[in-house]
Amino acid sequence: MPEGNEIHRWAARHTAAFAGRKLNVLPGPNHRFADAHRVDGKKLKRVHAVGKHLGYEFGDDLYLHIHLGRFGDFTEGCGPLPEPKGALRAILQRAGTEKASRSQKGQPHNLTCAKDDGTQPFPPEEVDWCELRGPTDCSVYDGAKWAALLDRLGPDPLADTARSGENGGHDDPARAFAAILRSKKPIAELLMDQAIVSGIGNIYRAELLFRHRVNPFTPGSAMELKTLRAMWKDSGPLLAAGMVDRRIVCTKRVDRPTKSEPAARGEEHYVYRRHGKPCLICGEKVLRRDLVGRTLYWCARDQGTSEAETATAFAEGMSLRASREIAKPGGKARKRAGALLAE
Repeated sequence: MPEGNEIHRWAARHTAAFAGRKLNVLPGPNHRFADAHRVDGKKLKRVHAVGKHLGYEFGDDLYLHIHLGRFGDFTEGCGPLPEPKGALRAILQRAGTEKASRSQKGQPHNLTCAKDDGTQPFPPEEVDWCELRGPTDCSVYDGAKWAALLDRLGPDPLADTARSGENGGHDDPARAFAAILRSKKPIAELLMDQAIVSGIGNIYRAELLFRHRVNPFTPGSAMELKTLRAMWKDSGPLLAAGMVDRRIVCTKRVDRPTKSEPAARGEEHYVYRRHGKPCLICGEKVLRRDLVGRTLYWCARDQGTSEAETATAFAEGMSLRASREIAKPGGKARKRAGALLAE
C-alpha cells in the first residue's frame, strides 16, 4: 500500500500539473465513478494530501477523494488520451489539451515505486492527463464530509505549515503521543493506526522502530516520550526523502555494506523484507511475523525483544502462507501447514 511519501508526491505533482486549470474528470468504462459529473469541467484549486488520502479541491466546496488502498495507482501521460484498458476508474485531463505536447507524444509514464530512485524525472508541467486504476475509493465529497475525514485522522508528519506545528492544531504530534501513551497495544500496531499517526505504513513502521532500537512489542503506555518525539522528528525527513527516491531508503550511508550514495539495490532498508538475512548492524538474522494483518520485521538483538517475543517469529525458510497456517490455533491449521510444506 502506498505510504504517506507517495501520497504527498502525487499531491505535489498533480497540483503542479493541474491546479488553476479546468479539468475533464471522466469515469472509466466500468462506471464505478458515478459522481464524476459533479466536478467535471470545474477548475482545480489544489490537491491536498493527508496521510494516505488525496483530496482534489474544486470550487463549490467539492473535493474529489481518492484512497489508493493496496492496489491503486496513477498512470500519467502527454498528448491525446489512449484507448481505455484495464480496470480504469477515472481520468483527469487538462481541458483543451487534446493536442500532443512537445515531448513523449501520447506516451504513458508509470515508473513503479520500487524502481524510481528519483533520477528519471517526468516533469509535472508536461503531464496532460492521468489515469487512475484500482483505488479503494474514488468519490466526490462535500466540504463537511472532507472535514469529518480529517477529524478521524491523526497528525501527518508531512503536513503543510497551515495545519502543522506544536500548537494544538490537527497535526500537532502531541495528539499522537497522548494516544500512544494511553494505549496498551504494541507500539508496532499503534504506528499503523491512521487515527493516531497519518501516513506511516509497513515500511516506515519497521524502519523507524529499528532506527530508534525500539522493541516493536512494547506497549504504548511503556514508551518514553523522548523516544516518541525522536521518532516523529525522524519520520518527516524520511518521508520527504521518499517523495524523491521512491524506494523509501531508510539506511544511513555508514551502515550500508557498500557505503554507497545513493543506496545500492538491496541496501535501502535495515529490516523491511530482509527476513532471514543478516542484520546490517549486528549480523543476526532479521525476523518476521504477522501483527494485525501485516507482516512485521525486526532484529531481536538490536531491538531487544524477549525470548518469548522472539519465539513468535515465523520459522526461517518457511513460506509466509505456511507460517500463517501454523500460527493459527487448532490442529486443522497445523495439518494445512503440513500439506503446504509437502507441496
